[in-house]
Order: sequence, then structure tokens, then C-alpha cells
Amino acid sequence: MAEPKLKTPDKHTGIQADAQPLVDVQDLKKYFPIRSGFLQRVIGHVKAVDGVSFQLPRGTTMGLVGESGCGKTTVGRTLLRLYDQTDGRVYFGGQEVFALNKAELRALRPKMQIIFQDPYSSLSPRLPIGEIIGEAVREHGIVAKEAYEDHLDTIMKQCGLQPYHKERYPHEFSGGQRQRICIARALALNPEFVVCDEPVSALDVSIQAQIINLLMDLQERYQLTYLFISHDLSVVEHISSQIGVMYLGKLVEHGTKKAIFDNPLHPYTQALFSAIPIPEPGARSNRIVLEGTIPSPANPPPGCKFHTRCAYCMQVCKTQEPESKELEPGHFVACHLYDQEKTEQEKTPCT
Repeated sequence: MAEPKLKTPDKHTGIQADAQPLVDVQDLKKYFPIRSGFLQRVIGHVKAVDGVSFQLPRGTTMGLVGESGCGKTTVGRTLLRLYDQTDGRVYFGGQEVFALNKAELRALRPKMQIIFQDPYSSLSPRLPIGEIIGEAVREHGIVAKEAYEDHLDTIMKQCGLQPYHKERYPHEFSGGQRQRICIARALALNPEFVVCDEPVSALDVSIQAQIINLLMDLQERYQLTYLFISHDLSVVEHISSQIGVMYLGKLVEHGTKKAIFDNPLHPYTQALFSAIPIPEPGARSNRIVLEGTIPSPANPPPGCKFHTRCAYCMQVCKTQEPESKELEPGHFVACHLYDQEKTEQEKTPCT
């Protein structure tokens, strides 16, 4: 059986976005306390997300990339208020998410959903999938009682499942089918925004293509907005309309897909993209190998957090944190290499 091919992204990138963003993130921070001793006193904080800002127009996809532990998943979960923020604001459709009371948040919940990374552990083994997909539909009153079964059947068919699957349990399905169940569970609530937390990383390549095609079809049909978190840059390039690159809790570069892939500016982005395999026999890429290890988010270095691994490190990088600046229309980067306001005396190499 031939492996499925990825759909062409033309229809995806051609989506017309609203003037007002659906999701507006402003200087979002999430610190986790470090406790020690018998009394569990707070002795420090892990700065998982440390000042992230971006806007996500309706009907588009933002790919969020970076090394493990950089804070990608924490960003997604904090946007949905699965975590309380330490500082910053998140606006969804003009509403400030962290200012909502319990009743208002409950009303907003169906519009914001998440597809978890592991389809094996994110499904209850004790419930049939009909109950897994329909539990929240019934709880939030998404459809009338008499239309409940038809609604589930429709959603399951759109996600590549059959209505007779409703009586089966998660252990009776393959990994790809379980991920389809997770997608159906999110889609059943008629959401507007979906956080896709590495939804294909646990699947083989042929199944990855099926799931990516499914997500793109559903986005075109329902005008869904995605935050797509992944390590696979080729998948991110295919499905995304804009890209964000995170390092140690910071968004070091973000912009349109074309701008980021055609002209990566930040040294960290350049190193990540140099690791993308070239699908040509005998072709060799100029791989940029980063020296050293990622600093601890509990004790990040002063100045630019990347300066301990950067080949272009300057003295100013050790003391001053770079600001994110728009160097091209819609292309933002936080790096002193592109700060024209610094004098040449300040930009001396690290010793």
C-alpha cells in the first residue's frame, strides 16, 4: 500500500485572516516555584515562559519550534488557562482569558481545545470512545439531546472513524486511530482555537501524513486556528502560515513562514534550520553545531540567554537582553547583531 502524500498547502496559506487577531499574547510569563526543605519554602523559580508575545489571526496556523525544554508546551497550556500565568495577558476574541470568572471561563472552554502529544496516555482506558468524544459535548450542551448521536457520528466520520467504533475502547485502536479520536474529541465542541501539542511525534511517517492532511482539511472546513507545537521542521513548514522560534522561555524570532525559512536571522534559528535533511542523494548541508549545553531555566544567564552557545557572541550580549525588533514587515528577531543603535565599541567580541 502506497504511503499517503501530504496535501499541497496552497489552500492553507491562502486563508484570509481577520483584521483583529483571534489570539493576542502580550508578554506572557509562567514561572514554576522550586521548593525545598521540610516546610517546602520557595527558593527559586523555573522560568518556563519568560515574556512571550505574538498575535494569531483567525484561520491561520502558527508553528512553534525549539529544543526540548524551551517552553513550547507551557505556552500552549497557559494560553488555554490550564496553567495560571505569572504575568502578562492573553486575549481570545477580545476577552482577557485570565480576567474571566469561573462561569465566564466555563462558557469559553469549548472554543479553546488541545490535542495532546501522546494518544496513548491522553485517553481514558475505562471509557468507550463514544463516551470519550461525547462527554464534554453533553456537559456543555453543544447540541440538543435528540441530535447528540447524529453529531457524534458526523464528527467521527470527518475524522476518519466509523460510528460503530463508539462501543470500542482505546486499547482496540492503533496509534493513528487514537490520535484521530483525540482530534474528534476536540472538534466535537465546535472550537475556534486548537493547540496541537506535537500531535504527530508519536506516529510513523505514513500516519503523520494522514493526520496532517486531516488537520488541514478540518481547518479549511471550519476556519480553525492552530498553535502547532513540533520538533519536526518539515511538518511545521508544511502546515504553518507563521513560525515562532523559542529558546529558554523566550521567542527569539517569529514571522511569516516564507520570511523565516527564506531568511532566518537569529543564530539559533540558523542552527536549527541547518539540521533539516536535504532530500537529495549525496547532498551535504552546512550543519551548524552548537557548542555547550542549554542553561538551566531556573538560573538563566544574564543578557541574551543564547550568548553561552552563540558563535557571534559580543560583550553587549553578556549584559543586555536584546529587544524584539521588526526588521522586515512581520519578521521579528531579538538579537544584538541587528541592533543598529549599539555602537561599534559595544559590539566587541566575547573574550
